[in-house]
Amino acid sequence: MDVFLKTIGAVNDYTRVEILHYINQSGEVCVCDIENSFSMIQSRISRHLKILKDAGFLKVDRRGRWAFYSVIEPIDEFRASILKEINSLEINISLQKKGCNLE
Repeated sequence: MDVFLKTIGAVNDYTRVEILHYINQSGEVCVCDIENSFSMIQSRISRHLKILKDAGFLKVDRRGRWAFYSVIEPIDEFRASILKEINSLEINISLQKKGCNLE
């Protein structure tokens, strides 16, 4: 029951649904690109990403000072069905590549 509620709670937010859609469509995405694409400060983006990660949707790969997020693979059937529904929504977010410096 806790897993179910945490998962549903994570996608019970418009911004998190948009972020999850963005990452799912883009593949691996640097947090700096998410900041630019959503015009949000890093702390707000990080909070949303943590909730999605804790709910079992995302994994993070840290490289230097940057964090890259992607959808967990393989993902369970429940979360996969949620992603499928999110992908069917009319969500248009343009990818704003910042070109993170990995040094």
